[in-house]
Amino acid sequence: MKVDLAKELYKTWRDNSRRNRTSNVEEAPREKIGDPKPLNSVLNELVVTRDWSQGIAEGSLFTEWVEVVGPDVGSHSTPISLVDGLLTIQATSSAWATQLTLMATNLLQTISNSAPGALVEQIVILPPGAPSWKKGIRTIRNSRGPRDTYG
Repeated sequence: MKVDLAKELYKTWRDNSRRNRTSNVEEAPREKIGDPKPLNSVLNELVVTRDWSQGIAEGSLFTEWVEVVGPDVGSHSTPISLVDGLLTIQATSSAWATQLTLMATNLLQTISNSAPGALVEQIVILPPGAPSWKKGIRTIRNSRGPRDTYG
């Protein structure tokens, strides 16, 4: 199983920031500008000053998908994207796509309760897709596809 280093670092930082928020221990004021600061406080300050809390909540929705929606739904669906409040989910089968479409309002409620900072207003369920030749966001319409593949 591959380990995604970025996800692991994010989870470690998030868990440490949650622990530090619950404890009301205040740090002593720094005397010199050159003194080192704990990395956790620097990252928390960066999140607050840049207003990244919504993005972190949305990232938590993707990394903790199975915990948010439950193991049954989480094992048969994958969140694909979250853009402007529209969450796109891909199901593992057409039967699960139908079931998730029927459960869309319950999923919205569950997501709003479990991931409070994530802005999800609407859900789109995609059926399992066939392989596509499309590479990237921008492609040429009505083109012949990858011509060098077939000789």
